[in-house]
Amino acid sequence: MTAVIILSLITIVSVVLALRRKKVVFMFVPLLSLFGFAFVKVLMVPMPFWDTVRFIFNLQG
Repeated sequence: MTAVIILSLITIVSVVLALRRKKVVFMFVPLLSLFGFAFVKVLMVPMPFWDTVRFIFNLQG
């Protein structure tokens, strides 16, 4: 739950900064933080990294 709150705050702050300073680079901050969060979660799985990535992409819904 705290991760959701932190990512939401990062998104809100970066959107406000992007609108005030008129720089698009601030819009990439939430994407990078979300990618980093997902990467850390994948690293926490107790399997080899590439096996975990293959497993995630082989899931069929």
